[in-house]
Amino acid sequence: MAQRKIILINEEPSIDANSEEMAKVVINRLGLMPRKKGSTEHMNKVLVELYERAKKAAREKKPTMALMTVEEMGHFAGITRQTMYDYVRRWIELDLIVKTSYIAQNEKVIIGYKLNGNTLENAFEKARTRINNNLDLTLKIIRELQKTIKNEKIRRSQRKGGVKSEKMTKKEGNKPETPGGEETGEQPDDE
Repeated sequence: MAQRKIILINEEPSIDANSEEMAKVVINRLGLMPRKKGSTEHMNKVLVELYERAKKAAREKKPTMALMTVEEMGHFAGITRQTMYDYVRRWIELDLIVKTSYIAQNEKVIIGYKLNGNTLENAFEKARTRINNNLDLTLKIIRELQKTIKNEKIRRSQRKGGVKSEKMTKKEGNKPETPGGEETGEQPDDE
C-alpha cells in the first residue's frame, strides 16, 4: 500500500491579509508547502493561477483553458519540472487537483492538471472529503485496536486463570469427581 502523508498545520492569516498571504496559509494548512529548508515559497502562486484559469475556462466555456502543464506550474513556483512533479503528487493525493489530457490544435496530446472543481471552494471540498475519509478510517482502526487490546487481555487472563486452576487441582490431590460433579473422597483405581 502506498504511504501518503497528510500534514495539517494550524495557521491563520493576519487580519488584513491579501490574496497572496491567504493563498500561502491555505497551502500551509493543507500541508502542501515545501518541506525542505530553503525551498520555494511560491506554491501559493500555482494555486492562484489554477483558480484564475478555472474561472476563465468556465467564463469562456473552454475547459482546456483550466489546464496547467507541470512545466507551467514549475514556472509559477520558481522550481524545475522534476521538482514540481513531487509537489503535484501531494496535491493529487489530497484531491485538490486532477490530472487530465487533451488534444491540442496540432493534434498533440497535452497532459495537464486543473483544480478538482470549478472554484477553489469546490476543490477544497474534495480535499476535505479525502481528509475526513482518512480520519474516519483512522477512527475505525482505533476502535478495532481497542477491541483487540481488550480481547488479548481477556485471553491472557484466561490462560493465567487456567494455569492457576490446574495448580490448585494438583495441590488438592486430584480428588475424583462423580458424574454429578461431586467429590467422592475415593482414590482412583490404579490399573
